[in-house]
Amino acid sequence: MENCFYTEFDHEIHGQRTAMDDEYRTPFQRDRDRLVHASAFRRLQAKTQVFKSGEYDFYRTRLTHSLEVAQVGRGICNFLSKSSPLLAEDFRIDEDLVEACCLAHDIGHPPFGHAGETSLNRLMRPYGGFEGNAQTLRLVADTIFSHKSGRRGLSPTRAFLDGILKYKTVWNEANPPRKHFIYADQKRHLDFVAGSHETSVARHECSIECQIMDWADDVAYCTGDLMDGIRARFISAQNLETWAERNSELVDENKNGEALHEMCRALNNRSISRLIAVMIGHFVHATSLKERPTNDMRSLTNRYRFCLCVDDNYRSKCKMFKAISFDLVFKTPQVQQLEFKADIMLRRLFASYRKHFWSRGSDDSVLRLLPADTHAMVCKVPRNVASQRARVVCDHMSGMSDEFAVRTYQRMFEAGFGSMVDFV
Repeated sequence: MENCFYTEFDHEIHGQRTAMDDEYRTPFQRDRDRLVHASAFRRLQAKTQVFKSGEYDFYRTRLTHSLEVAQVGRGICNFLSKSSPLLAEDFRIDEDLVEACCLAHDIGHPPFGHAGETSLNRLMRPYGGFEGNAQTLRLVADTIFSHKSGRRGLSPTRAFLDGILKYKTVWNEANPPRKHFIYADQKRHLDFVAGSHETSVARHECSIECQIMDWADDVAYCTGDLMDGIRARFISAQNLETWAERNSELVDENKNGEALHEMCRALNNRSISRLIAVMIGHFVHATSLKERPTNDMRSLTNRYRFCLCVDDNYRSKCKMFKAISFDLVFKTPQVQQLEFKADIMLRRLFASYRKHFWSRGSDDSVLRLLPADTHAMVCKVPRNVASQRARVVCDHMSGMSDEFAVRTYQRMFEAGFGSMVDFV
């Protein structure tokens, strides 16, 4: 059955796609499929979510986290289709589109989790900053290379591109500077998303698919990090009770204390996995839709006709679970020592690339410290345009897996490591 929720405006392609005579997929299914086959998506299997990837085989990586976000996102779509009087069988939020947005939401994040993102943003501050979501946009729209078509970028639909645009503040237009932004040269993508509307709501607010992706991310993040912290024995019933005594204001909010006591009982009864699964269902069922006020996008698309509502009790529980993980896992010496080490590695690598590629010398004498294709891309940029050279180097570093970043650091700075036959 045709879905009337989406229009030609939503399906318009940003870039070019190869025509296929026997195409059996919808435009949004093609968005998802192109993403899944991209190397940037595969690299998520070796990037940190909470604990360093590869440390144990059951902790979440960025890839397994993204799969969980996609599952929750599809669940929300299914629930809204059945429960919301504003939707119908032929007028519904597309599950494949939401799945594509969920799978894509972290592909721009660098090695070593949020610590890596903070480090790269600090290093790139003179050159336009670094932000994980902005990097996701850069990959999807500009840099992922297709050997089949010979083009860069995934040629996404407008709805998919807009669905990953969680933040829409441009780097050089924010005053004071913000933590979350898109790069200065990405304003053209914002222009495409908003169509011809200069003051459009699409330039400042999120589409309904992006809102679903954002809540699905919060749900997978707060429950997954909590579960990993429990399995790693950072979180126990005893230290949860101690944490609750120190954070009584948050625990007393919206009956959060009941959820915390239930969690302690489940930990003591060894039934925590079942409880977390039930919680995820409750987070999905806490959603509903409401119509937005009339705006200048509603004549073009239904994606700005609705906004996602989440019950305050469950937003509060999500906030509490995040705070527990932050205090009992992320702030521990074990995790922060690794984050400290990650920052040192990224700073030394970036300093070496900066010295050789844009601070001094000439390209004729520069050492080949980067893979051949990346070296060639850097050298195509005029040497005096430091911000563009830095961006290409940043693309390379943010694309590294945890292990690749460690191995590169060891090859460059540890005298006893590496050989002539190692992969770069």
